Amino acid sequence: MNQTTYLVDELGLPAWMRAWEEWLAVDFVSILLWVIGGILVVRFFRWIADRYSSRILKQFESSDDIVQSEDMKHRRALVEVVTWTLVAIIAVAVTLHVLATWIPSSSLVGLSAVVGAALGFGAQRVVQDLLAGFFIIAEHQYGYGDVVNLSVTGGLSAEGTVEDVTLRVTRLRNSDGELIVVPNGQMIKATNLSKDWARAVVDVPVPIDADINEVNATLREVGAEFYDNPKWNRLLLDAPSSLGIISMELDSATVRMVARTLPGQQFVIGRALRGDIIYGLARHGIFVQTKQKAVVKTAEPEVAEMDKGADE
Repeated sequence: MNQTTYLVDELGLPAWMRAWEEWLAVDFVSILLWVIGGILVVRFFRWIADRYSSRILKQFESSDDIVQSEDMKHRRALVEVVTWTLVAIIAVAVTLHVLATWIPSSSLVGLSAVVGAALGFGAQRVVQDLLAGFFIIAEHQYGYGDVVNLSVTGGLSAEGTVEDVTLRVTRLRNSDGELIVVPNGQMIKATNLSKDWARAVVDVPVPIDADINEVNATLREVGAEFYDNPKWNRLLLDAPSSLGIISMELDSATVRMVARTLPGQQFVIGRALRGDIIYGLARHGIFVQTKQKAVVKTAEPEVAEMDKGADE
């Protein structure tokens, strides 16, 4: 009999109070140490991940690169996934230790079987999300800073810039500033609009009676001047070029112009290139064709006169 038990017996306390004191002195301290240790380890892993991400961002900002490389984006996503995986393992280990302290080993085996069955039936979608997220990271489908278009179940789609990639979800920021969270397991198709390089596509409708040779020559001239502009040259991989006529209508023909750009810069280039194309064509007396709505005149007055004559 130890000294604590002897003092309790001398005081005449009941058995349940003695058991409670022993639990506070042994089990509670062990649980508290495990919880505090788990929190400290998790914060340490998060600190390492944040330091690594900050280091990559500083390297990118101090370099002459305009966009992040594919390797840099993949490493950031991989570090984030590994960090959250370690956090999940630590949380499970601490939880199992706490349960083992409170519940006898024989009861814990039965509880584990029940929990396993519940997870098997109720967490199928979570497992699906985790497996899909693993293949997204392993196959380098997209990473931080990529502009993607995700087709999800139900015929919906989500487009924006990737802000976060985990094993379970992908977070996008669209052009309106909205944050879109897409479960990885619900994706049907992922279109990466900024993988290695991108392409700005500009369709130019011109009048059907315009000289197409002159239009193509003007577009080539606009593309060369646009490529020589220092403001846009650093975003382009080559000079914009004309692909010729891609479609024809009754009163107009559509000429397509394309430009290869750095990843994610195709929207900026496309907007700027449209303005130069309109101005360049206007200098040569060619104006971009606009669609006009057909105006249909009703025959109500005429019908009214016919009805009047019939009455007479």
